[in-house]
Amino acid sequence: MTIVADRILDPAADAAAARVRPGALARLARSPSVLVGAVIIFFMVAVALLAPLLGTVDPARIDPTYRNKLPMSERTITMASGAKETRTYLMGTDSLGRDVYSRVVYGARISLVVGVGVAAISVAIGLVIGLVSGYIRWLDGIVMRFMDGMMAIPGILLAIALVSVWGAGLATVVIAIVVPEIPRVVRLVRSVVLTIREEPYVEAAISVGTPTPLILIRHVLPNTIAPLIVQGTYICAFAILVEAILSFLGIGIPPQIPTWGNIMAEGRTLFRVFPHNILFPGVFLALTVLAVNMLGDGLRDTLDPRMSKRV
Repeated sequence: MTIVADRILDPAADAAAARVRPGALARLARSPSVLVGAVIIFFMVAVALLAPLLGTVDPARIDPTYRNKLPMSERTITMASGAKETRTYLMGTDSLGRDVYSRVVYGARISLVVGVGVAAISVAIGLVIGLVSGYIRWLDGIVMRFMDGMMAIPGILLAIALVSVWGAGLATVVIAIVVPEIPRVVRLVRSVVLTIREEPYVEAAISVGTPTPLILIRHVLPNTIAPLIVQGTYICAFAILVEAILSFLGIGIPPQIPTWGNIMAEGRTLFRVFPHNILFPGVFLALTVLAVNMLGDGLRDTLDPRMSKRV
């Protein structure tokens, strides 16, 4: 093993690393959790992107004359030209006569945007804070006490406070979910950094005068990627679920915007008579959260060396 500038050259380690990546990809391809989760997520993403094509009518269109119709109900509409069109409501209509199918399809957009957005923002912010906190010893105690204080704030109470100040909206919901998730990411990254900073190759980089930012980027950051990917999937699933809960409680996305939580909130009063208003968005929500969690479990089993030995 030799030291060149700020990098340690180890041919045996480089060869082993070259073999790990194809092996990890092969294990991912064989993992049932990853395959099933990826297929469902791909389907939900396709539904969200193709919502204008898949939706039958405007999700906000109100028709009081055709309220609370059961799934697969058909209606003949006379067009302005005199032609007649038969419209099928695949998932029925709600109490305002809006097409539940179109609202569920468009609702996928909000849920996925919130999930991916919260995961990306919380991981990015938590990664930077965790790297600095774990590597700079004198700063660690100050940062972690602040993180402990943030974790003591319940997410629902924070959401209510933010909504009361800024008003209900997508940005408010994202911030309300991101803030409680940042400390969890910081603690995860910090635990990895505390171990990596004592490794010989990091000490060797320090001994040759490598700047601290370069050490963090070259030697510490790559070791945090695998656990962060897994953590990001769990944050995404949790954010999708929390957004639905906040919307269901009426403190999330405004009710005029179709989201799965809003659809279920509007249908709860007539649930016993017309359960389809809650059933269909609930199924889509459950499948999405389940798929993201399955993908996270598969990634954990593959990227964690201790778990991959059992596969």
